[in-house]
Amino acid sequence: MQISLQIHLSSFTFLLLIFLLPVLSESQVASSESQTLLEIQKQLQYPQVLQSWTDTTNFCHIRPSPSLRIICLHGHVTELTVTGNRTSKLSGSFHKLFTLLTQLSSLKTLSLTSLGISGSLSPKIITKLSPSLESLNLSSNFISGKIPEEIVSLKNLKSLVLRDNMFWGFVSDDLRGLSNLQELDLGGNKLGPEVPSLPSKLTTVSLKNNSFRSKIPEQIKKLNNLQSLDLSSNEFTGSIPEFLFSIPSLQILSLDQNLLSGSLPNSSCTSSKIITLDVSHNLLTGKLPSCYSSKSFSNQTVLFSFNCLSLIGTPNAKYQRPLSFCQNQASKAIAVEPIPKAKDKDSARIKLGLVILIIIGVIILAAILVLLVLIALKRRRSRSEDDPFEVNNSNNERHASDKVSVCSTTTASSKSLPDSRRVPQTMRSAVIGLPPYRVFSLEELEEATNDFDAASLFCEQLYRGCLREGIPVTVRVIKLKQKSLPQSLAQQMEVLSKLRHMHLVSVLGHSIASNQDHNQHAGHTIFIVQEYISSGSLRDFLTNCRKKEVLKWPQRMAIAIGVARGIQFLHMGVAPGIFGNNLKIENIMLDETLTVKISGYTIPLPSKVGEERPQAKKPRRLLLFLKI
Repeated sequence: MQISLQIHLSSFTFLLLIFLLPVLSESQVASSESQTLLEIQKQLQYPQVLQSWTDTTNFCHIRPSPSLRIICLHGHVTELTVTGNRTSKLSGSFHKLFTLLTQLSSLKTLSLTSLGISGSLSPKIITKLSPSLESLNLSSNFISGKIPEEIVSLKNLKSLVLRDNMFWGFVSDDLRGLSNLQELDLGGNKLGPEVPSLPSKLTTVSLKNNSFRSKIPEQIKKLNNLQSLDLSSNEFTGSIPEFLFSIPSLQILSLDQNLLSGSLPNSSCTSSKIITLDVSHNLLTGKLPSCYSSKSFSNQTVLFSFNCLSLIGTPNAKYQRPLSFCQNQASKAIAVEPIPKAKDKDSARIKLGLVILIIIGVIILAAILVLLVLIALKRRRSRSEDDPFEVNNSNNERHASDKVSVCSTTTASSKSLPDSRRVPQTMRSAVIGLPPYRVFSLEELEEATNDFDAASLFCEQLYRGCLREGIPVTVRVIKLKQKSLPQSLAQQMEVLSKLRHMHLVSVLGHSIASNQDHNQHAGHTIFIVQEYISSGSLRDFLTNCRKKEVLKWPQRMAIAIGVARGIQFLHMGVAPGIFGNNLKIENIMLDETLTVKISGYTIPLPSKVGEERPQAKKPRRLLLFLKI
């Protein structure tokens, strides 16, 4: 008998535990969330309503009150409502507070009102809030900044209340992403000037006491479930639209303290469901619809004082303003009405298309300008074809006038290279329009420079000249002080033959003269033959007003790229690389097509110099620095 009784008691105890376990689990919050709640208490600086919280507090067992409500489910907090009585903002940052709120992953209702919270809402914090959040109320605080666009990520949100804060500026262009939203209260901020796109399930909308300055948007007529609409204390302009009175469920309509003009629509009488209509403190004119004086509308509250309505002979006439006042204010309100902003994807596409068309137009215009510049350069070059070396100073002009042009086109042989102006761009970029590297005779160079005449000298040791083939060149003269020319010098000159690149002032060849070659040049002399760049340096283009106009943005980009490619070739295109050239803006030359040509780079030419006596054992080293 006793054994049977014990079995029955054990069974009863087991069943009792099964029924009590859910209750116990709901009344005991997880330890991690308990710590989170205590941290929230600390971040809120221990408001009076939370002062009783301690480490031993059973948060799920706190008795609900109007100022504090915590509900738990399966050991997780699903509702946190805290209402304080603070009328001034607290010091410090509340970023950590919002971070702590993201740790309550099962929250469905979050309400923190009148707690002195300041700062801004971080977009990252919004996206990390509980995805099951259905109600968010942060009203009567001091939160500032813009309402983050990421607010639309809270897809399950049914109520969003942010009234009486310090939010400002545009609201997210499209709140239609909150497809389940039923209550929207953004009153008491500085939002505006335009109303965002609203979701269709809204029943209550309050945008009062903000800075909206547009007309009442037509999108409101699509809110078929709307019961209360409060647009008061803004700067809405235009007339009161008739569609407001055709919304089937609308009961409360507050349009007071705006800049609405025109007359009150007669259609306002047809909506028998509107219980309260407030259009006071606007700029309305005309007569009040007669229906509002009939007994059938005695159950409605209609407020229309402080307008300019024609109510002569009625007790309410003394509460109306002069007609001229409303007309003047309405004209000013229309004048400051903002230009509507594109709010949908179609408008964005139109804007993008306009931007693309403008860019294409600018590119075409730039191409035409470049083409005109090239044509002008071509004509100028054809006019000066008889004398490709234009001499600017008067002394050189006098010398040039006494001589036959050293680069006349009639002297070009049948083997001369084609004019670079007539060579296709693809060919010029491949072969850079240069003849093969070769060794010149001293007689050829004397003929090219008119026997190294002083008129051909335009800087130290550098002469202008023209080869028999009609190619304009410069000849650099380098005199060596050694008594004997190194036997390997001719082989070392092969380094010069490799320095041929589209963005370098390239070397066309060289000549070596000794005492036996020519008596006039005693000792040993190296002649370096280079291509001639007639258009000038980058410095000339940047300091000359007329030339500077040619350098548009695309040309400047091409010049920068050309300099980089030329330097890359000096560093990596030859072995060993050529470094430490200390290039300046004067060394960046531009040809007639504005192609970069780097000059002034230094080439070290090491060679061994040995004595002619057979007993000499060790050759001494000679290091030549050639500046191209």
